[in-house]
Amino acid sequence: MLPRKDLFDIPEGVIYLDGNSLGAMPKAAQARASQVITQEWGKELIKAWNTADWMALPQKVGDRIAGLIGAPAGSVATGDTLSIKVYQAVAAALRMRPDRRVILSDNGNFPTDLYMAQGLIDTIDKGYELRAPAPEDVLAAISDDVAVVMLTQVDYRTGRMHDMQAITKAAQAAGAVMIWDLAHSAGAVPVDMTGSNAEFAVGCTYKYLNGGPGSPAFIYARPDIVNQIEPALAGWLGHDAPFAMELGYRPAMSTERLRVGTPPIVQLSLLDAALDAWEGVGMAELRAASIELSELFIAEVERRCPQLQLASPRDPETRGSQVSFAFEHGYAAMQALIDRGVIGDFRAPDIMRFGFTPLYLDKDDIIAAAEVIADVIGNDLWDDPKYQTKSRVT
Repeated sequence: MLPRKDLFDIPEGVIYLDGNSLGAMPKAAQARASQVITQEWGKELIKAWNTADWMALPQKVGDRIAGLIGAPAGSVATGDTLSIKVYQAVAAALRMRPDRRVILSDNGNFPTDLYMAQGLIDTIDKGYELRAPAPEDVLAAISDDVAVVMLTQVDYRTGRMHDMQAITKAAQAAGAVMIWDLAHSAGAVPVDMTGSNAEFAVGCTYKYLNGGPGSPAFIYARPDIVNQIEPALAGWLGHDAPFAMELGYRPAMSTERLRVGTPPIVQLSLLDAALDAWEGVGMAELRAASIELSELFIAEVERRCPQLQLASPRDPETRGSQVSFAFEHGYAAMQALIDRGVIGDFRAPDIMRFGFTPLYLDKDDIIAAAEVIADVIGNDLWDDPKYQTKSRVT
């Protein structure tokens, strides 16, 4: 049953509508962190790699994430950051299509994905090109010179969703490798990586999966292509036998070859604890609850605040688990909301962004949030000097 508010530690008087950026803290996180620090590291020291099975934790957590994205056990590796995982996936995909020189994305993609792709192009320096048309023009831009199609399924600004099945099919029909960024999908919308047949997917775990700030990223590789993957970042823990200490790199015969550095054990443990909240929750159930909450939110806000313009798709089937409204004074308005206990966030140039996380939100939260928004917008409470100066994080 949803929600499961009792599993989360949300401050009194706060309506948290920013789980699409940083998930709320599970109550189990503090106890798990204490256990890892005081009992495992503190008492066992280096022995904990074996006695607490730290070495197996990245794969254990990867398998739990796999269950949320429609992927089989053993197909998801965890560790490092999303930017690193993007780099790994794109580099591996380019090596799988050596005669092609185009990476296709879209101009609504999250900037880091585009930065990493361009950085890889500059590093290789062999005439590769990054193309980024408008999201609605991606299908038409898939041509037979494209090596890789790299897209974020759910747009970080508006929540607009790409059609994973249709685009993957078109990319592969043109001979390209497909990479999906699931940063705003995992734990938010049903994903079927096996059914999509895409070669790669990457994602972060600090949003809807509630793993905590800086929690490790994940990368999925379709099982039948694993042995074709040549890791550009050939890290020690991606080696088939790390403790053989061989001078030459020999990749693991599994998705583990996409591991790079030493796993962040404390953060992985927090993520492992956070994933307990998903036990018994089906993604179809969660999606239905998400749509119900977001539809209620849109109706309430539009009824009360005609000054705000819906920036997200109106059709919930083409929208992720977030709703965005455009407002000329969006940054100041969001600061005024946060000041009054309704936490969302702002994305330039004018987007007020609200995330819907049915694990810890219900209809009463939505109605209460809409009332505060109406007060802030209707009474120009945002027009206060203290809300005009932008912080480093918006």
